[in-house]
Amino acid sequence: MSSSSPVPPFAVISGAQVSSVLDGRQKEVVDIVEQAYRIHGEGRTVNPPSYFLKFPDKPSSRIIALPASIGGDVAVDGLKWISSFPENVAAGIPRASAVLILNDHETGYPIACLESSIISAARTAASAALAAARLAEGRGERPRRVGFIGTGLIARYLHTYLAGTGWTFEASGVFDLSAESAAGFAGYLEQAGGTGAVTVHDSAESLIRGSDLVVFATIAGTPHVHDPAWFSHNPLVLHVSLRDLSPEVVLAATNITDDIEHCLKADTSLHLTEQRLGHRDFVDGTLYDVLTGRVRVPADRPVIFSPFGLGVLDLAVGKHVLDTVRATGDLTVVPGFFHELRRHG
Repeated sequence: MSSSSPVPPFAVISGAQVSSVLDGRQKEVVDIVEQAYRIHGEGRTVNPPSYFLKFPDKPSSRIIALPASIGGDVAVDGLKWISSFPENVAAGIPRASAVLILNDHETGYPIACLESSIISAARTAASAALAAARLAEGRGERPRRVGFIGTGLIARYLHTYLAGTGWTFEASGVFDLSAESAAGFAGYLEQAGGTGAVTVHDSAESLIRGSDLVVFATIAGTPHVHDPAWFSHNPLVLHVSLRDLSPEVVLAATNITDDIEHCLKADTSLHLTEQRLGHRDFVDGTLYDVLTGRVRVPADRPVIFSPFGLGVLDLAVGKHVLDTVRATGDLTVVPGFFHELRRHG
């Protein structure tokens, strides 16, 4: 920012532009997310608790604010404002919608508003793909059978990021309470390739018992999987939706999260377990601990990764999108967005 233009310009970046930057670049996005986790683990971020706006007349819906600040080479502040309205699906539109506001780190002025449902899905999938790779590496062998419980946008993105970072499978399983959604996702997997035989399961138990890598990407608000015996073959579990597993299942596993303080709240499965026990000793560490070798994961127990989803990840991916669009010369700046710039008129 030059001294002659102390107020930075304000830009708007559409979903189409976000998609053009991120599509097909899964490895690059995973690297961005890994670096953000490392910056966070080193204490060079500010990531306050998320704020939930809920509605008495729409108990299943909410809008969440994720404020954050990240240092290092990213050096940007901002806020993700993301809504979850499950009833949208019946109307034929996506459940989630979001925007990301980026603020200049020097002046605090907003510098961009980005469509963020794609950024949010990408950073979620990149986080899970990163965890899958590092946790499997620690156990000595990559899973060969994958199963998806929940078959919406996040499941599709997560599969895309697994495939885009080199994962292939001998068999793939699908389970969803909606038979139509399960069939649609199975068709997507078959067309994607690298999935082996695709099976639509009639129960979560059948899918879990038949999978070495289990992905939970549901909208469940309370635990619906209660029996630790379903996990007796010691799978790697990506518990992206956070509220599917009972405390009994949690306690029978090795538990890794992205941030302990953030994940143990809002009635997540880890939070319910803490409430039952009165302590957090069952949490074995964070993904940063795994990345730095502080925590090693066993092969003789189920391993569950429960990522709450940090605002700093959205900032890192969003800043990458902003920088890329700016470099192409396609940045749409809103002239005169900031109008009252003289202190005394």
